[in-house]
Amino acid sequence: MFDNSVSEINEILSRFRPISLDEMDSVKLMDRVDTKFMLSSRGFGALLNELRKSYKCLEVEGNRASRYETVYLDTEKLDFYIKHHNGKRNRYKIRYRKYVESDLTFLEIKFKNNKKRTVKNRMIVPGIESSLSEDSAHFIKEISGIDYEVLNVLRNDFSRITLVNEELQERLTLDLSLKFEAFGGVAEMGDVIICELKQEKAKRNSPFLSAVKNHIHRPMRISKYCMGIAMLKEGVKKNNFKENLLILEKFNDDNRVA
Repeated sequence: MFDNSVSEINEILSRFRPISLDEMDSVKLMDRVDTKFMLSSRGFGALLNELRKSYKCLEVEGNRASRYETVYLDTEKLDFYIKHHNGKRNRYKIRYRKYVESDLTFLEIKFKNNKKRTVKNRMIVPGIESSLSEDSAHFIKEISGIDYEVLNVLRNDFSRITLVNEELQERLTLDLSLKFEAFGGVAEMGDVIICELKQEKAKRNSPFLSAVKNHIHRPMRISKYCMGIAMLKEGVKKNNFKENLLILEKFNDDNRVA
């Protein structure tokens, strides 16, 4: 379990300087470089405390940990997943994302190019669609050129803490309580946190990178979508994600012992 209770984490977050959604517009980073980590919950409170002086915490409707509901789309043969597994560049990820506290839903298209940059485009939709509307299909084709059938494949719910350093133009997202639903099954990531540092350009002077080194974590190639598919889909290729699955298992085993 988390070495800090939810109330203790909220207390630490309350000591961060707040930033609003409107104020965060200057750090949208729709074209960016991502650096990802999988963090154990052990020492999470201590890590947050180290970040207080360097980051503001996004606050939405009085909440500093916001709920997200996501549905990922893929082809029937999971072509997007397979391309990611095989390390292909110039690949797409398509999803609906509902920002629960804001009551806003977007259809989002993320493109990872051959320069390892992530470019995101999105449009507001009324809600998570059970099948693509004509407008949504047109948006996907316009942005990606994809005109073949894509389906809702995986649901992913989590809570997100968003930290912002306006001076360095970087955002840090910390995703907790991750839950996946697909293929008639449910999987959870337990007390593990998926962390993503988002920067306009890769900079080593990030306060987060300095702090996370003290907790002996290293960057890794990880995708919530791919983790969910690997955990729930029988018979799918997952050799390149086995290390992540083993780290996830080890973190949760260590936390249970603690």
